[in-house]
Amino acid sequence: MTKRLSQLSNHINMASRPDIHLYTTQTPNGIKISITLEELGLPYKVTKIDISKNTQKEPWFLEINPNGRIPALTDTFTDGKTINLFESGSIQQYLVDQYDKDHKISYPKGTREYYEVNNWLFFLNAGVGPMQGQANHFSRYAPEHIEYGVKRYTNETRRLYGVLDKQLQKSTSGYLVGNKCTIADIAHWGWVTSAGWAGVDIDEFPALKAWDDRMLARPGVEKGRHVPDRHAIKDLLKDPVKMQEHAEKSRAWVQSGMAADAKK
Repeated sequence: MTKRLSQLSNHINMASRPDIHLYTTQTPNGIKISITLEELGLPYKVTKIDISKNTQKEPWFLEINPNGRIPALTDTFTDGKTINLFESGSIQQYLVDQYDKDHKISYPKGTREYYEVNNWLFFLNAGVGPMQGQANHFSRYAPEHIEYGVKRYTNETRRLYGVLDKQLQKSTSGYLVGNKCTIADIAHWGWVTSAGWAGVDIDEFPALKAWDDRMLARPGVEKGRHVPDRHAIKDLLKDPVKMQEHAEKSRAWVQSGMAADAKK
């Protein structure tokens, strides 16, 4: 009887999965999760986090992500209890570990390709994301122009793009690892497609530009990039006036957030 009850309980817990709730906003790190979810065809709920109003610093959100950043995600775990996930790379790995049993956008654990995907995930999370984020800051959000900061981070972003471009030149599939699009490609796309915002001309990197177009043509990318709002960076980069207006608006809340963090 006890064994049957345990089996029934496990069946109920598994039947309630997925129970995914994504907390996000329109940023490169945010859309990598919604794109991952769409590529996997998973149902999920969305709560938009207004980072301009510091919603991500509110106590209820800090219970999910103590670091007060987006994206974050909750799900019902295999034990029937809620699990809190934060850091975009960790969330991506969780989603494929738990739900990509057919390896649509991943490879089986222990394979050569599995570890190669991890190489590029860490490359993004330790390299492209932080460097391009700083390039954005010094180019768009800093209260005064600091030439050293602009050059330092824009040039490093450009160098990292060169690494990606060479990898894609060698690829027979057109993707970073193996014969298909994986979470490594998805992780990079939101950053690379907004290269111009960091002062990097993607036309300098033909293989990377072709990959950007290839990714954009994927239905999962097209749907996921518009969560929770329309993904408008491509249009914005075509209009210098709107770019300046957007930068000035963003600069105000970035500076406000920095001041608030400094008081803690």
